[in-house]
Amino acid sequence: MADTIHFDLVSPERKLASVSAQEVRIPGAEGDLTAMAGHEPTILTIRPGVLTVKGDSGEEDFIVVGGFAEIAASNVSVLAEMALPRGEMSQEVVTDLIAQATKSHEEAHPDEHHVTEKFLSDLVHVVEDMGFHANL
Repeated sequence: MADTIHFDLVSPERKLASVSAQEVRIPGAEGDLTAMAGHEPTILTIRPGVLTVKGDSGEEDFIVVGGFAEIAASNVSVLAEMALPRGEMSQEVVTDLIAQATKSHEEAHPDEHHVTEKFLSDLVHVVEDMGFHANL
């Protein structure tokens, strides 16, 4: 058996995962990162994307929207602003997320437009890659 790490994923609504994993692929705001056993301690900001956990039973995907990941040599903890198992994503959820992100962008201070525009762009890219319509 390959070296493993303990992985936890929580959102404000619920705990989505607490499993042993060989690797966790995280959509970081500064670029994607794969955490495995022995990783140097790191904290990163999460962008909208697909977080993939590879374990003994295969791979499991979660859609994450914002939050933070704390990585250590033996564990990874993700505190997501919003997270769902990929199978729970629906057009209704997508429509609501896009509406919230669009409103935040429109209401943002002009100095923050680049940040909210990037967030909205990342979100649109993720949902369209999954086969949903962003309906902007």
